[in-house]
Amino acid sequence: MSSDVVFFFPGQGSQSKGMLADFIAAETVVSDTFQEASDVLGYDMAALVSEDAETKLDQTEYTQPALLTASTALARLWTERGGLMPSQVAGHSLGEYSALVAAGALEFADAVALVAFRGQVMSKAVPAGVGKMAAIIGLDDVVITDLCGQVSDDVSKVWAANFNCPGQLVVAGHAAAVERLMLAAKEAGAKRALPLAVSAPSHTPLMQDAADAMQEKLAGITVNVPVCPVWSNARATTLTEAADIRAALVEQLISPVRWTETVQQLSAQGVSAAVEMGPGKVLAGLVRRVDKNIKVASVLTSDLLDQAIAASETEGEST
Repeated sequence: MSSDVVFFFPGQGSQSKGMLADFIAAETVVSDTFQEASDVLGYDMAALVSEDAETKLDQTEYTQPALLTASTALARLWTERGGLMPSQVAGHSLGEYSALVAAGALEFADAVALVAFRGQVMSKAVPAGVGKMAAIIGLDDVVITDLCGQVSDDVSKVWAANFNCPGQLVVAGHAAAVERLMLAAKEAGAKRALPLAVSAPSHTPLMQDAADAMQEKLAGITVNVPVCPVWSNARATTLTEAADIRAALVEQLISPVRWTETVQQLSAQGVSAAVEMGPGKVLAGLVRRVDKNIKVASVLTSDLLDQAIAASETEGEST
């Protein structure tokens, strides 16, 4: 049985040292999920997120499986406590993999190995220092995309990478082009142009080598028909077939994240309740800026998780 609640799964940027520490200590289903990830990857995932002694948590190839594990653990705990299945799921960038696990399209063990590989090939696709990402605050999307074209040249290019919410767009590309775009955006009236602590220019054509590697890797992975619709970042449409899921995950690496459109379409369907199934509150903030009619619950503590489960049951009864 499903509720009328949507699950949102966060991507990179939501990780933090110590995330889910209380859940790992107190909930067997959570600690078992972290152990399953450890068995697949060959290192202690719980120690990585709780201690991060070697400061690896912010390195892409470790960040991605850590966030997938955290989100999956919370989704499993939700189910164990009697929470209903979501009506739809959507993940931001990396979060799309967490969404696919929650919808039964990917086995967790396969997804953990996939995202660790994804992080590795993304890091290799563009040498350190060559790429850059930046958040542009306070300009219309169309103005920024036009500026991307204006400041790009044959040697260095910049593209719109994440359409996060009205007034916030992340750009990515060659470092020199991103620097030019930041200056142009400020001249055009942007409130802020902030470089991000990410070297890999995600969701741009510069990730083509990574996309090719992922396409080959995905060919050997079992993909099931999801039990509920899964939103594609690259397409801003729902995925219901295995072949489309494989293709969309490849497209995702070289195409912008169309988060604003996704949230707008969910709102147009009448969706009014969602749960951010992962650490942090990044997506709740973005969704609020897209459409205040969608209320996003947090599950950062045991009490908040129980409150979100109770609210989702009420939401199901009232529709």
